[in-house]
Amino acid sequence: MNQEALEVAVGRLLTAKNMTVALAESCTGGLVGHRLTEVPGSSNYFLGGIVCYANSAKERLLGVSQDTLLAHGAVSAETALEMARGARRELGTDIGLSVTGIAGPTGGTPDKPVGLVYIALATPKGERCERHVWDSDRSGNKALSAEAALELLRRYLEG
Repeated sequence: MNQEALEVAVGRLLTAKNMTVALAESCTGGLVGHRLTEVPGSSNYFLGGIVCYANSAKERLLGVSQDTLLAHGAVSAETALEMARGARRELGTDIGLSVTGIAGPTGGTPDKPVGLVYIALATPKGERCERHVWDSDRSGNKALSAEAALELLRRYLEG
């Protein structure tokens, strides 16, 4: 049996529920948006994404608080949630989905190792945030993060 690709399943669910999604991506660099736009008709539910790599861009484009970035860092649940809220607000969607992390191979610390990623979802009905630590190379960590983001969105839509 062929398993439906996550981006196809997400598109089908968003369409069925007449909902829209916006992205805020950091370490994935637009990979989640790329996957969503591989599906024909995705413009009906995917309104856009903001790739914010620098903290200054997270603040300016998504409204992430400088206090949050100073207190918790760019790679944190708090920042991921503010990014998801900002994407939802700025693009006027039902759902905001964000990814922030350390793709590697450098940039890790003992407290925040390479492969650490936070994925957050902001909706009118609540928010969710997941923490993952991947053990791959840079491309692998990005791919695993994009997959986990789409999986979080799928679970929300099926719930």
